[in-house]
Amino acid sequence: MSEKGIVFNIQKFSIHDGPGIRTTVFLKGCPLRCKWCANPESQANEIQILYDQKKCVHCETCIHTCPQQAISMEETHIFIDPNNCVGCLQCVRQCPAKALSFEGESKTVDEVTRICLQDLDFYEESGGGVTISGGEGMVQPKFVKELLLHLKEHGIHTAIETTGYVSEEIFEELAPMFDLLLFDVKQSDRQKHYDGTGVYNDQIIKNLTWAISQGIDVLPRVPVIPDFNSTLDDAKGIAALLKKVGAKQVQLLPFHQFGENKYHLLGKEYAYEHVEALHPEDLSDYQKVFQDAGLDCFF
Repeated sequence: MSEKGIVFNIQKFSIHDGPGIRTTVFLKGCPLRCKWCANPESQANEIQILYDQKKCVHCETCIHTCPQQAISMEETHIFIDPNNCVGCLQCVRQCPAKALSFEGESKTVDEVTRICLQDLDFYEESGGGVTISGGEGMVQPKFVKELLLHLKEHGIHTAIETTGYVSEEIFEELAPMFDLLLFDVKQSDRQKHYDGTGVYNDQIIKNLTWAISQGIDVLPRVPVIPDFNSTLDDAKGIAALLKKVGAKQVQLLPFHQFGENKYHLLGKEYAYEHVEALHPEDLSDYQKVFQDAGLDCFF
């Protein structure tokens, strides 16, 4: 019986998650709570119900259907108590207006492997492969390890998008198994990192340092976020950190608003609701800080 994981999306023909044409496997679960997170549905480890208030006809079928009594009516919309919801999906199946949907599905390694193998020819022709994303892929370590072993049997290039906020034991077991680590470096300042993500960056820096020292192919990536790490002083701090740990290159990921609607569907507040997106042309001076530090910096 192959290992099971909670997957919330498998995206084919990805071209931004590593080299070539790739299949990106998105796993649920993340220890960080970044205020700008583009995939808020990835944070919780369990299956989640999404509610589209615009489609709701207030028939209350979901309330009467839920065996856990996790759903209630609150004036103009329903409320789903995440502490009581067990993800049975009976409410989703019974909703006549399709106002309810869900994120997350239990899949075996064999199931995911079969999907990834469907595009084997594209990987070979483009120099692509499979990327594990999330959330934080390493929070489901048994599933990831078994999936990697299956993919390696077919000679598939593997990458992971990681926060680096993982125990040393798990990180040092899994990281060398990947061909490429797409490693987020969000902030050099310890307190600022905590204020924006809910965790300190000590473990992240430790894992980043270890991975580079082991000769693992690591691409540090900086999500450039307004009011968090977008000043030139922030850039100088991150550049100094990357030089210290021995990094040679860095990719900048300008802030975008792609995840905004997901917060509404999850009934969550979005701290960056009215913040304008950034574009490469906005960050020429920011990029130059890294280049002046001797780093190959690109978008």
